[in-house]
Amino acid sequence: MSIRPVLLWPDARLATRCRTVGPGDDAAGLADDLLETMYHAAGRGLAAPQVGAMLALFVMDSGWKQGAPCPMVFINPAILSASESQSTSSEGCLSIPGISADVTRPAEIKLRWLGLDGAPDDREFTGFEATCIQHEMDHLEGIVTLDRVGPEARARLRRDYAA
Repeated sequence: MSIRPVLLWPDARLATRCRTVGPGDDAAGLADDLLETMYHAAGRGLAAPQVGAMLALFVMDSGWKQGAPCPMVFINPAILSASESQSTSSEGCLSIPGISADVTRPAEIKLRWLGLDGAPDDREFTGFEATCIQHEMDHLEGIVTLDRVGPEARARLRRDYAA
């Protein structure tokens, strides 16, 4: 395991869609590095493209700051369904340090992914976990928090980030 440097916006790789993780990819090694990097940076989620690995994989540990670590690894995730009810949360991003933005997303999602053992899994997520997953899924599609806000908020956040 090693701590990798986190790419900072506006690095072009953060705006690039990831490819599917395949049999030749070291998903376990990448997941270990992502978890170590995430904990070191005091984050709760980290996607592979944020460390320059353009693969559809992210890690999350939504509760480690309040209790014991419970890391999760999501390989080739896909949102199967999303609720009509919405939730707005202030989102920060390790790739855009020092700013946070209010982002509205579905309050509940159902996700399917592969685990490190290659077995498919699916589960419904709500609350902070649903928000975190959708944020990390955005990274896999080349979308950052700044892409989820209106033009005025984006301009203000860009100024704050540049300062």
